[in-house]
Amino acid sequence: MEPSRHSIPVPGLEGRAASPSPAMRYLARQPILDGQGRVVAYELLFRSAAVSAFDGSGDAASQTMIDNAMIYGLEKLTAGLPAFINCTAATLSSEYILLLPASSTVLEVLEDVEVTEDIVQSCIRLQQKGYKIALDDFIYSPSIDPLIEIADFIKMDFRSTPAADRQTLISALTHFHGEYLAEKVETRAEFEEAAQEGFTLFQGYYFCKPALIRKNAVPSNHLVHLELVRLLQQDPLDVQALGEIIKSEPALAYRMFQYVNSAACGLRQEVTSITTALLVMGEELFRRMATLAVTVELNTGPSPEILRMALLRARFCETAALLCHLEPSQQYLLGLFSLLDAMLQIPIREALAPLSLPAPIQAALLGQQNTDRSPLTWLESHEHGDFARCDALAASLGFKPHVLEHTLNMATLWTDGILART
Repeated sequence: MEPSRHSIPVPGLEGRAASPSPAMRYLARQPILDGQGRVVAYELLFRSAAVSAFDGSGDAASQTMIDNAMIYGLEKLTAGLPAFINCTAATLSSEYILLLPASSTVLEVLEDVEVTEDIVQSCIRLQQKGYKIALDDFIYSPSIDPLIEIADFIKMDFRSTPAADRQTLISALTHFHGEYLAEKVETRAEFEEAAQEGFTLFQGYYFCKPALIRKNAVPSNHLVHLELVRLLQQDPLDVQALGEIIKSEPALAYRMFQYVNSAACGLRQEVTSITTALLVMGEELFRRMATLAVTVELNTGPSPEILRMALLRARFCETAALLCHLEPSQQYLLGLFSLLDAMLQIPIREALAPLSLPAPIQAALLGQQNTDRSPLTWLESHEHGDFARCDALAASLGFKPHVLEHTLNMATLWTDGILART
């Protein structure tokens, strides 16, 4: 049975005094999506706890990545999807890269790699073994033509490469036969522009922002879901009211009981009613299961990745709360609802209107940088690769950088496990 929300064991995070270990490494992953908003791969970025700033281009970072893949398993770090990995010239020429599974690894040739004959031959050999090759932060020069001819992906920084240059490149690179990937796509308009230009893959957080701000209120079925969330905040739970509202939503009831009765929950008897669920599971675990079911039903946004990010934020904020002297259950809701506008495609203020959240959590969700928002602000910075800001926020909270990094690692693995069961 899963531990209660107020007693979550986090290995190595017993308090602020935890000392950094030079051997510990930490992962950031950024989703790569197709034109339908489906995540098709992740780019993995690593840093060491022994350094104060992220260095994604160094040989040490590449070696750290391979080491982590050996320890955790690459498929666990990417939820079974392909991994885009930054590679230096030394990494491409080393034997260590062969430790990564060829069928699920895309090797990114960094923009500062000098394209020599040795590098070209290394890429050809790796491609023959099943690896795919991507050209990162692409800027054209004739010297890179040999790699263009064999590359599977070309990645362009959408914001730093002018539109005219992007269009000229795509028209001129007739010897490239792979896919174009637009990086740093942060708005829906940028996504649509990139798609029109010929990009088929997209990296960035455009899908986290509402594509259409509707003027109408929350749809009626979602009002039921949000009312259930409100009831789940009560202590003690109103079992009769919960039962009536769940019975009124068959899809929600099915999803919740399917999860509760799964082998993953480890319950010894089948659960067929709200009352039985409460008796067998206890209130805290029931709250978690019901909230998960509601969140899945709420997710009508343009990309399934929104649900993954919402659950990851919820788990991270909940666990970090134990270290920051914040209320874990409130932090869980803060993380979970931080993408509610993207899920429902309406303004966040309208989405929150049916809920009766604590004032500090409500304010944090509306953008106020209060104390309750500190863990979420750290995570948002991490999602965008702003590691300098992450470290500054960690220091302001009294933590070494590795403490919150490790919390995020554990939250990532937890989220992937949860979604594998739903």
